[in-house]
Amino acid sequence: MFIKKRSLAALTLAVSLLGAPMLAEAADLNSVRYHSGSEHDRIVFDWSSMPRYNTTVSGDKRQLTLDFFGVDRNSISEKNFSSSRIESVQFTEKNGHLLVTVRLKAGLSYKVEKLANPARIFIDVVPETADRNLSKKPAAVRPKPVAKKPIPATAGNVLNLNFDGLYTEMVGPGLARREYVYWDSAGQISAYFIEADKNLYSIKPVLARGRVPGLQTTSGMSDMTDAIAAVNATYFAGNGDAIGMVKIDGDMAGTTYYRRTALGIGKDGKPFMGPVSYTGYVTIGDVTLPVSGVDAERGYDNLTLYNHWYGSRTGTNEYGMEYTVVDGEVTAINNGNSPIPKNGCVVSVHGSAAEAFSGVQIGDKAVISQEMSSPWNQAVYIMGAGPRLVQNGMVNVTAGNEQFPSDIRYGRAPRSAVAILKNGNYLFGVVDGRQSSSRGLTLTDWAKLLVKMGARDAMNLDGGGSSALVVGGLLQNSPSDGRERSVGSALIITQK
Repeated sequence: MFIKKRSLAALTLAVSLLGAPMLAEAADLNSVRYHSGSEHDRIVFDWSSMPRYNTTVSGDKRQLTLDFFGVDRNSISEKNFSSSRIESVQFTEKNGHLLVTVRLKAGLSYKVEKLANPARIFIDVVPETADRNLSKKPAAVRPKPVAKKPIPATAGNVLNLNFDGLYTEMVGPGLARREYVYWDSAGQISAYFIEADKNLYSIKPVLARGRVPGLQTTSGMSDMTDAIAAVNATYFAGNGDAIGMVKIDGDMAGTTYYRRTALGIGKDGKPFMGPVSYTGYVTIGDVTLPVSGVDAERGYDNLTLYNHWYGSRTGTNEYGMEYTVVDGEVTAINNGNSPIPKNGCVVSVHGSAAEAFSGVQIGDKAVISQEMSSPWNQAVYIMGAGPRLVQNGMVNVTAGNEQFPSDIRYGRAPRSAVAILKNGNYLFGVVDGRQSSSRGLTLTDWAKLLVKMGARDAMNLDGGGSSALVVGGLLQNSPSDGRERSVGSALIITQK
């Protein structure tokens, strides 16, 4: 929590080192921040320069008195504070000194540290049995299991990020789990990330229950694929149909009417990001019709393609016509709910599209063309969502150009994202929202945070109650629904 000078909020605790050097007669207190984690409570004082201070400890070691010399009375307001680890904090001004009295709860100890450039004093409140040799850098970790299968003991290369409020844990070679907690004008923000070394890991999209339509939690998809990590992916309909461009193992599994940002994976396994649109046509005899969608609900007067990703049958009603196509030839004709061949597709038409194809017979030649331009045509995998958030290391939110509705474009919300970092590594991230522990972010603020995390290119994924990040089969964040939502797809990290 950032607490401005002259306004010290309730979440406040300050400490200093016994016998600290007297580097300045007077120092301005710029801000105070507080973080409560699973391992410790941490409070950080930011100063214009290192203040004069000392610390005394009571006989029972449960009470610290911190004496700041020459701190202006108007620099802060006196506030009380308590937490699950801290019984009380009180502030007293006396003869030009600011006295901070900290009473710890039973069974707890403390570690006081300082940093320079910028000047900073902080304390960690920890169990007495905890390791006292804490890092002097403001970082902490929460051990969690990561992979369900052994990871080779190979050195990895991840970004060296170090700023206050960021906690990083190396949970495997080239695999960094990060948690970032900070405060802005709306309150606390809690974000979670996993960075994976591009040389050791791959990313790809997966479908809920391995098909469309399908619904499954992100944790369920992670378990199903034995993934190292997973994040929810594209938008979806209530039945699980993808509302975005999706290509799995070279076959389309979802389309959209809009030109929107997508993540592509080439045959060489390298990811790329950019806007993509789909154009499809079906020609049977001398009639050519445009494709309205792939593996989606058939609409009025539409032509929809169904392939093996949609399951065993189309599930359509009898108010249309369907042509089974295998090896470029119509092999069967049905009114609806046709079996889907594993080595072909079903062309499903309704209304005016059905009338146009009314003369089609078994044995007719069928040509199906699907175009997305290079390099998307050659991509093995595509996961579309959007909008674009970061391009070439700069914030570039394209929600307007990509025609996203207002509920996605505006306001604070839980968010998910995938990024390619400036070192080429992969990053999955979520920020919680709609709860006191995290207020959510706008798209622009989400983009700024991703840049801070090292993103070179990044795109937004489905958010709100869908946002979920899973590492080693364990959910990292707190979904706003109060439980993990079943979604239509995910992006996963797997071992090469």
